[in-house]
Amino acid sequence: MSHELSAIFMSSIQGKKIVLGVCGSIAAYKSAFLLRELQRKGAEVRVVMTPSAANFVAPLTFSSLSHNQVYIDMFPDRGHAASVGTWHIDLGLWADAMLIAPITASTIAKITYGIADNFLTSIVLALRAPLIIAPAMDADMYIHPATSSNISKLKERGIAVVKPEEGDLASGLSGVGRLAEAENIVSKVERFLENHGHDLVGKKILVTAGPTQEPVDAVRYISNRSSGKMGFAVAAAAANRGADVKLVTGQVSLETPRNVTREDVSTADEMLDAVSRHIGWCDALVMTAAVADYKVLNPPDRKIKKSEFGGNIAKIDLVETTDILQSISSKKGNRVFVGFALETDDVLENAAKKLKSKSLDMIAANNPQEAGAGFGVDTNKVTLLKADGSTEEMPVLPKYDVAMRILDEVKTLLKGGNT
Repeated sequence: MSHELSAIFMSSIQGKKIVLGVCGSIAAYKSAFLLRELQRKGAEVRVVMTPSAANFVAPLTFSSLSHNQVYIDMFPDRGHAASVGTWHIDLGLWADAMLIAPITASTIAKITYGIADNFLTSIVLALRAPLIIAPAMDADMYIHPATSSNISKLKERGIAVVKPEEGDLASGLSGVGRLAEAENIVSKVERFLENHGHDLVGKKILVTAGPTQEPVDAVRYISNRSSGKMGFAVAAAAANRGADVKLVTGQVSLETPRNVTREDVSTADEMLDAVSRHIGWCDALVMTAAVADYKVLNPPDRKIKKSEFGGNIAKIDLVETTDILQSISSKKGNRVFVGFALETDDVLENAAKKLKSKSLDMIAANNPQEAGAGFGVDTNKVTLLKADGSTEEMPVLPKYDVAMRILDEVKTLLKGGNT
């Protein structure tokens, strides 16, 4: 095969340094096949096991296959202490990616809450590379609300999850929980690394997210149902691709993505102030926030008694908030501006009007009434409208995947593709 053809078929894993984590699951033996598949694709692999994993597969198996030391103990023996140093930090810096397969419900919970009580979980906290996990456990454990919640939180942070498969389980039951086949896991790793090539290193991206809250009085406010998940996904994805990211967010119950600088605001005016302060810093602005269109004129600093309304809510005087994108349009320069249009009627037509009126390079239009695109869910269904008149309708995808596609376009526009 010619050099040109071999380059076409070269895996994104070729030449990558991968830490393979193995947890205490009956499926741990499958990690040996996974290790071989990663090596076949050209990766250099080092294996980390939890102490319980060693009850299922002997560390010597992985040591022989990987031709490297297998890491289990947090503290090295005296003979290795001087040369090894801080193992977990060193491996966290060495890796291009970390794959934990199988990962148990216990380790998922530990990673979710930052518990570093063994060597594997300590590496996760020190890791500067993408993390992929492949759960394996009994069906009831996998569908338990605690496990489901933990996996959702990890996805929000940009951690890739390879879904387990359905079939016969070690318990004798049948259901979802079987570790995905090695080929499927490696394929997921390949796709993930293709999208995490640090192609935004040196770029500064400003992201807005979540709803604003406009006070009615000291205890009430006007807001909307935005969860902020889309904006947080954009921030996480941009950081994973190497960008410097600042996130300005309304009041949401989400954790700050790793390597993202966060600023919390409440009102539309506060968000306008934050964006105005940071716009000179950024190369691109991705405006996903659901900013209120109206605010209360002169809200009192006390609670208004119900009797004061006299049964007439119209006594509350509303005024328009300042349109953030239009307000900062004069500062656009060569910056890339991306907006979002959430519409329930004439979605594309209304989005196209916003694209033009707000001098955007691209706008993502979606309808919250469509399946998979509602408030608070982990997926979205958007259509991208660009300033050059082209459009791209996307299927229902995880919000992180939508964010990655948006950033693909941002990268192109930053290279000079914007009009």
